Amino acid sequence: MSFQFMGIDHVQLAAPEHCETTARRFYGGLLGWMEVPKPEPLANRGGVWFQCGTHQVHIGVQPTFTPATKAHPAFEVQHLNSLRQHLLNHNLNVINDETRLDEGVSRFYIHDPFGNRLEFLEKENSY
Repeated sequence: MSFQFMGIDHVQLAAPEHCETTARRFYGGLLGWMEVPKPEPLANRGGVWFQCGTHQVHIGVQPTFTPATKAHPAFEVQHLNSLRQHLLNHNLNVINDETRLDEGVSRFYIHDPFGNRLEFLEKENSY
């Protein structure tokens, strides 16, 4: 093959119209992700973009919005238990999942303010 995949550039999650303030409060404020300016040709479409490690998460407006409750991005985190406690301190419903503990993977799920499922995980001995 003459092509090679380099990885994921960004993940897009859908949200309802007028979601920007809520998205900034959740992704920027609660999770601490830095907002990334959208390119001018896309700015008028609504939504907001964030930097998460080396990747971006784009929150895009979908007029007929339905949250993704099964399909989801998984974010690798250092100090997962600290993140878990931070989210619990902010009254988020943390859904623990121990199905990969035998592989050395700790993980849990939450739902963003729009109902999209988000997974956070930490691999044993990866840091």
